[in-house]
Amino acid sequence: METFVRFIQSEYIGEADLQNLHHYKYGAIDKSPIANYILKYYWNWAIEFFPRWMAPNLITLCGLGFVFINVLSVIYWISDLVGPGPQWLYWTFPVGLWLYSTFDNVDGKQARRTGTSSPLGELFDHGCDALNCSFGAVVLAAALGLGHTYYAAAFLLLIIVAFYMSTWEEYHTGVLYLGYFNGPTEGVLGACILMIISAIKGPGLWMDELRNVMNPVPEFIPPDWCLVDLILIFVFFSVVALHIPNSIYNVYIACREENKSFRIAISQLFTIALYSVCGYLWISSPHSYILKNKHFILFTLTVGVVFGRIATKIILAHLTKKPFPMYTVLLVPLFIGAVLTNIPKFFNTAPILSSTSEYYYLLAYFGFAVVAYTRWAIYIINKFCEFLNINCLRIPLSVKKDD
Repeated sequence: METFVRFIQSEYIGEADLQNLHHYKYGAIDKSPIANYILKYYWNWAIEFFPRWMAPNLITLCGLGFVFINVLSVIYWISDLVGPGPQWLYWTFPVGLWLYSTFDNVDGKQARRTGTSSPLGELFDHGCDALNCSFGAVVLAAALGLGHTYYAAAFLLLIIVAFYMSTWEEYHTGVLYLGYFNGPTEGVLGACILMIISAIKGPGLWMDELRNVMNPVPEFIPPDWCLVDLILIFVFFSVVALHIPNSIYNVYIACREENKSFRIAISQLFTIALYSVCGYLWISSPHSYILKNKHFILFTLTVGVVFGRIATKIILAHLTKKPFPMYTVLLVPLFIGAVLTNIPKFFNTAPILSSTSEYYYLLAYFGFAVVAYTRWAIYIINKFCEFLNINCLRIPLSVKKDD
């Protein structure tokens, strides 16, 4: 019963939760040399192109829209994630990602120069960033010609795990910490460079064996590896060996300083562990057709919405001082999908889901996730707007006049 009550409380916010918004104070540390010594001048220049009447959240949403258009282009022209598609299309990928990054960094500056900074802005910004994890993964898979493969799944998982760790860390420390080498800056730049190379050389380059690209191949690298293997190893090392330990250490320090249980904080990683394991078991089962029948884009967008709900709930809990949200109803279909496709594997029974039934189940899951997430997001946004007496996507006339 207590678990059910905690679940209900994590889904909705009351007056007492909203009162905690008065204590809101945004905290961020960005140690990236590229961001601090190069890109900040570019962002200061870019902000001048945005009219002062344009709401920061509208800038954020527009930025996400560029990548969403890229996703729609992938679905239409490169649905197999291999291609090659039209050469001009590959140039739109780095442009879309760069514009997203620019808008994502400019929205905060717009909020400060118009005096419209609010906790809703942080919630809205992080919510869009969480959704972009899956959008970006689809575009990256198409740009590198990965196909509906474990390569594409691995990049998706690493991006999502890295984002979750940062969000979990911010919940406990109160600060969004970006290290000397971080995803929003160096990660985006690296992805843009890879996409530009694909536009010039073609996406087939990345899946070609190393011995066809460089000669000789260093002895410590298996000769049958592709360039994408090296990229994947680099990203894996950056996330698993650098990012995750650093996040855990920062949370440990925060728990020690605030006399909180570090063991409880670690237990909160169960959510991303369950999410990751269920996703892996589902697509890796020999009785799953997601990769075989090229449904990985649908799967990615579905679990991307689920992750958007998970990450946004954590930020919501951070802003309203609520207990860490361990549950979301959107995880249930993911768990069921993993179970249904693995029962035949572990119990040596006949397959439960056919190719067609799995596809319709996944399609229904996507629809359910989008509707549930959208209704919840609108509910939360309206609650914030009513309490703070603000508008989500526009700046009130009185504020513009004062400015």
